[in-house]
Amino acid sequence: MRTIDLNSDLGEGFGPYRIADDETLLDIISSANLACGGHAGDPQVMFDTSAAALKRGVIIGAHIGYPDREGFGRRAFQMSNRELELMAIAQLGALSAVAAHAGHKLTHANFHGALGNLSFVNQDVARILIQAIKTFDPNLVFVGLPHTQAFFEAERAGLRVVKSFLADRGYLPNGVLAPRGSDGALIKDAQKVRERLTRVLVEGKVEAVDGSSVEMPIDSVLIHSDTTGAAELANVIRETVLAAGATVRAFA
Repeated sequence: MRTIDLNSDLGEGFGPYRIADDETLLDIISSANLACGGHAGDPQVMFDTSAAALKRGVIIGAHIGYPDREGFGRRAFQMSNRELELMAIAQLGALSAVAAHAGHKLTHANFHGALGNLSFVNQDVARILIQAIKTFDPNLVFVGLPHTQAFFEAERAGLRVVKSFLADRGYLPNGVLAPRGSDGALIKDAQKVRERLTRVLVEGKVEAVDGSSVEMPIDSVLIHSDTTGAAELANVIRETVLAAGATVRAFA
């Protein structure tokens, strides 16, 4: 039977502040991408989220983002190649150490927000970030979007890749995400999400914002934890995967 992973970006709090209902989402998903001190996350949040994931049998990975808590990592930063490399290594190291203290371990990595968007289209940035992951641990899986430079670079580097689909985001005709703020970039209607995901699971295609059809291979579905009603949408996504005849299971 076909298996599909459900992943979500968690641990995106800091100090007393929390963004999402991580505890509820951890009961629905099979893998979690944890903020590791860049756009969000601190040692306590990383530890608590790692421990909560371990308790539920949810695998964890590093969600690497710009050091921009105020902008939630969704603002562009000017950084040198070496700064990008060391930033990624530092975040991987921080989360790995804290997770190990909680009894858990990293299985994968991916990129958040503006950093992720840049890695989709900039080959040099994608190569630097992917090489940082491989240098840190060549056994880490890269969870990424097909049709992006980051995905291609991960394949070239010999990393295992997991193809992730964003059910609540619009896509451009080239298979890259439509920029936030543009028409069709965010999909808030649960029924529309259900229909789009069903087509991807059955046909391997998604409708782009211009109405064209884009090939969309899938191993995993991302659930944005900071979206209003994220838990309810996560249940819709899980039900849709099961209705398509697949089993929800982590990729590692």
